[in-house]
Amino acid sequence: MPCPLLLNGLPALLVATARPIVLTAAERHRLKKAAYGHRTPHQDRLRAQIVLQAARGLGNAAIARETGAHLDTVRTWRGRFADGGLAALADRRRCGRPRRFTPVQVAEVKALACQLPAETGTPLSRWSCPELAREVVVRRIAGSISASTVRRWLREDALKPWQYQSWIFIRDPKFRPKAARIMDLYAGTFDGVPLGADEYVLSSDEKTSIQVRCRCHPTLAPGQARAMRVNHEYRRGGAWPTSPPTTSTTPVSSGAASPPPASCPS
Repeated sequence: MPCPLLLNGLPALLVATARPIVLTAAERHRLKKAAYGHRTPHQDRLRAQIVLQAARGLGNAAIARETGAHLDTVRTWRGRFADGGLAALADRRRCGRPRRFTPVQVAEVKALACQLPAETGTPLSRWSCPELAREVVVRRIAGSISASTVRRWLREDALKPWQYQSWIFIRDPKFRPKAARIMDLYAGTFDGVPLGADEYVLSSDEKTSIQVRCRCHPTLAPGQARAMRVNHEYRRGGAWPTSPPTTSTTPVSSGAASPPPASCPS
């Protein structure tokens, strides 16, 4: 009696049948939401469509034609769902280089970015990613770290310590009419009359100097999706001229800190 597996004297190839898929009402609802959702990632949408069409009884080749996916892709996700359900449609953990930094180190770097540099003894007005990376190494939070790694960690929580917003409390009751004259000059008008072609606005400032200033209100540290806040109002403590007079041979620096005007708040 000839062997049933022999065809013309050669062994016949066994064709694997498509695995049947049976969905519950909850699984069908979640798969439809993923397959037709506008915000669903493409790979999740494709996997959901494969499983839904498999539940309708379509074969793998038919599903591949309908979705435009490769036959092996259809077979893979159909088999995974048959073995593990909805949870099996997620990506598996992939092997790769082990993590260099622990979650505690990441949290410490983010906490440092949410502190003002002055609170840590660093002579900076605000943090930058390279400065944060250097400070992390100085504090021995990590042996070495790049600025791009720090930037990537801060981006996860929308932390931008290098940005700041300023505010000011307006106390002068006549601020609006005073400011209106300045704003009109920016717009090219004076007392409601447009400036002519031969009229110009001249602006002057005091001599270039290093001003000793102290903010009237403390600076607020940055946080998640919140820039550092700096009060615009300050108290003046004098100024040191930075443009010294020169002689015919070598420049000579002279001058002293000038006291603040009597009109400045104390």
